[in-house]
Amino acid sequence: MERVSKHYPAGGSAVRALDGVNLRIEEGEYVAIMGPSGSGKSTMMNLLGCLDAPTGGSYRFCGMDVGAMDDDRLSDIRNRRIGFVFQSFNLLPRLSALENVALPLQYAGVGKEERLSRASEALRQVGLSERASHRPDALSGGQRQRVAVARALVTGPSLILADEPTGNLDTANTAQVMKLFDDIHRKGNTIILVTHEEEVARHACRVVSLRDGKIERDENIHQDR
Repeated sequence: MERVSKHYPAGGSAVRALDGVNLRIEEGEYVAIMGPSGSGKSTMMNLLGCLDAPTGGSYRFCGMDVGAMDDDRLSDIRNRRIGFVFQSFNLLPRLSALENVALPLQYAGVGKEERLSRASEALRQVGLSERASHRPDALSGGQRQRVAVARALVTGPSLILADEPTGNLDTANTAQVMKLFDDIHRKGNTIILVTHEEEVARHACRVVSLRDGKIERDENIHQDR
């Protein structure tokens, strides 16, 4: 991101959700984005995930200028290169865990046999093979989030974006899900997560703190990782 701003109209004025942000994240990094409510965390996540476009400045993803892409190209980038994990899981209640994980592949036009095979492998990676046929309401909160992580992994993305991924989990399930993210990072994925929890942020190698739409602090931690 170079001098990225994002403004939203509010009455007769504009809210500066992001205000001239410069941020560079290298392939393979594990970054936590922190800040108080209203600091711009979610706005930054939406821009990084190509879900929204900046009002000003530029954002380049894997060397590509996101601002120059049309909707079809942006959709393709999101589906093939970025895996999303949300606080509320965003699983479809009438589908099994396996079917939920396979959905991104269906959108990408992958044939049924291959997408179910790849979804099954993704569930195995998160330790939920035996729950593949269960619907979300038959799973615990931690299991649902692990299904959501499997869904994010199934397309083989280079970047995982996680927005408050442990916000609805208890301590034990938080530890389990964060261990999963640690394992994913060790395998080479870039991970960017938004969190307000210091304990969760400590799993990252770098913490970017926002306040009032600006980067207040950007520091590396876990230098050995």
